[in-house]
Amino acid sequence: MSGLAAQRRVVLSLGSNVGNRMTALQSAVDALFDAPGLEPVALSPVYETAPVGGPEQEPFLNAVVTADTTMPADVLLERAQSVEEALGRVRDVRWGPRTLDVDIIAVGGERSDDPRLTLPHPRAHERAFVLRPWADVDPGAEIAGRGAVLDLLAAVGGQELNRRDDLELRV
Repeated sequence: MSGLAAQRRVVLSLGSNVGNRMTALQSAVDALFDAPGLEPVALSPVYETAPVGGPEQEPFLNAVVTADTTMPADVLLERAQSVEEALGRVRDVRWGPRTLDVDIIAVGGERSDDPRLTLPHPRAHERAFVLRPWADVDPGAEIAGRGAVLDLLAAVGGQELNRRDDLELRV
């Protein structure tokens, strides 16, 4: 996947349910945009959400970040995983509790079946905690091969979402 790429819009989903969740999200935003190559476009409101899948665990704080980049998708993945690691992410239980999760949801309209980075994210269309904040910052967004984010959101029921207007992320 490496190589020069044209500038395109990327969508990143941030989540935390261990420790100071808001500090983890803000630290992730700071770290993602600290190095060159990723230009912020929008930060969604923060939502408190019930965990989806995995073991019993505490609620998450979630947000979506959109940015423009020319970075190849695999380089963006390395940056996202470095940020997770720097903030104490441990990968011992699939869909388990985590200090920070940075998921690459979309990189332009790029499609990839690479097991390291499937694009668009293979479960984003099923997750209100991705769709709702994404729709907040880009109501016209679409997931390649799946459809309009607002239509997908309407089809996802029963997932608890609580917008936290008392919390705000900043670049």
